[in-house]
Amino acid sequence: MSLKVLVVDDQGIVRAGFAAVIDAEDDMTVVGEAADGATAVVLAAELAPDVVVMDVRMPELDGIAATRIITGKENAPRVLVLTTFDLDAYVFDALRAGASGFLLKDVHASELLDGIRVVASGESVLAPSATRRLIGHYASGPGAGFHSGSGTAKGPRELESLTGSQRNVLALLASGLNNAEIAAELDITVGTVKSHVNALLRKLGLRDRVQATILAYDLGITRPNPPGAEHL
Repeated sequence: MSLKVLVVDDQGIVRAGFAAVIDAEDDMTVVGEAADGATAVVLAAELAPDVVVMDVRMPELDGIAATRIITGKENAPRVLVLTTFDLDAYVFDALRAGASGFLLKDVHASELLDGIRVVASGESVLAPSATRRLIGHYASGPGAGFHSGSGTAKGPRELESLTGSQRNVLALLASGLNNAEIAAELDITVGTVKSHVNALLRKLGLRDRVQATILAYDLGITRPNPPGAEHL
């Protein structure tokens, strides 16, 4: 079944280029294009895309605000943010707004396509250049609280619903370890890790590993710059 993609960028040439690359894939179809965040919000509701490829700096409504509105709705699409500007604030704000991924516009076409597939599958993707700075800069201590795409604050009360094993998996997940590495660390199977990840995301009302990572740093569950952070 073909993935439905909405492409959002205020530069017509850039937007057309992304759309052409995506439409050329057998497993993807561009269902719409938008030149600003306000139009993106409307089209996301009308077209029900699986993934929205979202620019950050746009007129009318910027990509961060548009992402927050789009991901705050029921059965929301995944949002993959693309920007020319590799700035900490953009990365953090995009992820807090509910984006499942953040890439720079200069990525190779194959990386863009892989990123769309990854976020569509329920996972998350971050540009390598952003990962360490995101963790190191924003995880220096508990923040003001994490908000999921639905706008519901998460805190210690929600964490109490997790089992000890799920809390351990959350801490290792947030440190940047993948499922295989978590399994090796805890001496359990990869299948068990996946079950724990799915359960903790469901209990905490989170969409993916990126949101779980931010929550773990906000609450001090994981310390900044842990070993393996480059694997996030």
